[in-house]
Amino acid sequence: MSDDKSVEKVEELSVNEYLKTDSDFLRGTIKEGLDTAVTGSFSEGDQQLIKFHGFYQQDDRDLRNERKEQKLEPLYSFMLRARVAGGVCTPEQWLGVDEISSTLTSSNSIRLTTRQTFQYHGISKRNLRTLIQSLDRKALDSIAACGDVNRNVMCNPNPVESRLHEQAYYWAKQLSDTYLPHTKAYAEIWLGDDKVITHEGDTVEPVYGKTYLPRKFKMAVAVPPDNDVDVYTNDLGLIAVAEKGELVGFNLVAGGGMGSTHGEVQTFPRLADDFGFIKPEDVLKFAEAVLTVQRDWGNRSNRKLSRLKYTIVKYGYEVFKAEVEKRAGVNFEPKRDVVIGDRGDRYGWIKGVDSKWHLTLFIEGGRIKDLPGQPLQTGLREIAKIHKGDFRMTSNQNFIIASVAEEDKAEIEALARSHGLMGKLITETRGRSIACVALPTCALAMAEAERYFPDFLTKVESLQEKHGFLDQGIVIRMTGCPNGCARPFAAEIGLVGKAPGRYNLYLGASFEGTRLNKLYRENIQEAEILSELDGLFARYVAEREEAETFGNFTVRIGAVTAVIDAAKDFHEQSNHA
Repeated sequence: MSDDKSVEKVEELSVNEYLKTDSDFLRGTIKEGLDTAVTGSFSEGDQQLIKFHGFYQQDDRDLRNERKEQKLEPLYSFMLRARVAGGVCTPEQWLGVDEISSTLTSSNSIRLTTRQTFQYHGISKRNLRTLIQSLDRKALDSIAACGDVNRNVMCNPNPVESRLHEQAYYWAKQLSDTYLPHTKAYAEIWLGDDKVITHEGDTVEPVYGKTYLPRKFKMAVAVPPDNDVDVYTNDLGLIAVAEKGELVGFNLVAGGGMGSTHGEVQTFPRLADDFGFIKPEDVLKFAEAVLTVQRDWGNRSNRKLSRLKYTIVKYGYEVFKAEVEKRAGVNFEPKRDVVIGDRGDRYGWIKGVDSKWHLTLFIEGGRIKDLPGQPLQTGLREIAKIHKGDFRMTSNQNFIIASVAEEDKAEIEALARSHGLMGKLITETRGRSIACVALPTCALAMAEAERYFPDFLTKVESLQEKHGFLDQGIVIRMTGCPNGCARPFAAEIGLVGKAPGRYNLYLGASFEGTRLNKLYRENIQEAEILSELDGLFARYVAEREEAETFGNFTVRIGAVTAVIDAAKDFHEQSNHA
């Protein structure tokens, strides 16, 4: 054994790295598992690989104990997420999406996600192939919606500056298409294509290689002043810079991400750094440079520390920037001045610069389902049958009926109102607030989110009304665990599940999404949460400065200190935590 201490210790790769290497470019034994009828699940290894194909294995946690007592395996099902760049789809596609939910899922619903696409819950293993083939017939797919790859690319669904949205959407679609995996595994397993003979080496995946990325990678394109895509929470963000309504380039930001782990201070959420201005013709050069630096430098030993945010922290901003410029073959220009504003959606009818109308509908929790007295899914189906424009899903889990001609407005509004899609009063706070799915299907959830959040918001709204500022919006977000799917660490009030009925309460993020929040109280129940907010709301009304937002107020009064450098100060304890 060598005692040469100059030899650097090589860390063991994570299990997932071996799985990817040995998977024959994401094939694994998925096909064999799909044809095995004795269980509703896939093997442990294939459960990791199926994510690259767009779906996760889940089970109904409400029924776990009951089924265990009956000596039955858990009630396994699958959540499948589609890849819909920028959230844009046609009415014809939506009719296909709707039919699938009614015939091939047990949830009989469609859920709009915080990444501007839709997903299905309650898919049995025997229906997976049929479902994916049904999506394919509508020119939709789920490849790369999950897994260690570039996931669904978000884009501001701007219903006003239609020309600028068109230009921004073009680049979102380019990023989505360019960084799709090249493997034919998806087509072979799900669509019945003949297997393509592959050879050892990385040529099958010219960008990703055999082991793909160390972890998931998220991109978004923002169109100021809107920040509805929460651009700074993404691994790579492009902030559109316009002159006279025409796109001239982007400010590039990189290194954002929400996930962390309770009790492990080496993990933390982070907002992206500003790197500078780039021209449209250099977008793909810089995107590939950022992506491949992460591919080559990212942590492949500890998946909890493998996102791009940790890579930038490890190597440092300047070293990372220099490497990106080297690989892109172009240097960043100084960033341009832009104004980042509201993260909410514009509800109701909005007229665009092209004289077309756009109707944004609030969808509670993003769940599209026929409810008593509120047949939402039927309503969207009926609208899709007559709509001549397109549909746009938002990253706030809402739905836009886009590009409606003046003469068609009345008919679409009548359908929306008669099916409960319009007419309900939505407060400024509720309209800006989002939650993840959590229980009963998410395996990671420690507490409720989607099912509990509407009632919780009602109680917060009552407090706002009590203190006389119900007309002012606060960004509130809730997740069942710290993985951060609803971006809770970028909310003015963030609630992160710790245990059944218990949450960590975070305060202090900026209204615009340019500063993280920080832990205020740990592991508390609803009564304590509402009591804390009651007291803070009273102080806010009495002590706030002109136009001061709630998040900024909590920092100014010292309820929490501002997060300046997440790696150093996100986990600093406040006086209340």
